[in-house]
Amino acid sequence: MDKTFIVFILIGIGFFYVVMNIVKETETPAERAQTTSYQQEQYAQYYKVDNIGQDIIDVTGAPAGVQVKAWNQSPLKEELLEIFPDFDTMKGFVENRVKGDLLRQKILSRISEVEDKFFSGTIDAEQAKRMLGKL
Repeated sequence: MDKTFIVFILIGIGFFYVVMNIVKETETPAERAQTTSYQQEQYAQYYKVDNIGQDIIDVTGAPAGVQVKAWNQSPLKEELLEIFPDFDTMKGFVENRVKGDLLRQKILSRISEVEDKFFSGTIDAEQAKRMLGKL
């Protein structure tokens, strides 16, 4: 292969990289918020308020993939992470505010898994929060 051709390819890749970064930086915060807002609206039907005024997520009857995506977009997930490292309170939070057996069991098993690893010293607090944030 000719050296000029390789140089031409490398310059093209560099140009593409620069253009993509410029386009990404020109996206306004409003556009980013709009994308996030759309994702939240997509699952808004699953977010409800219970009889005592607490926000809950009710994914009863939804497919497993939708349940997980709705949870990951849910403000309840962030609220749960704020309770860390009180694992008993976290479990009670899930029992009271997550409706849908499949999702509830997934979250509770993740909490138990993280609790075991955290108290055995296998993971630190930051790793535990990261594990709890992924479902």
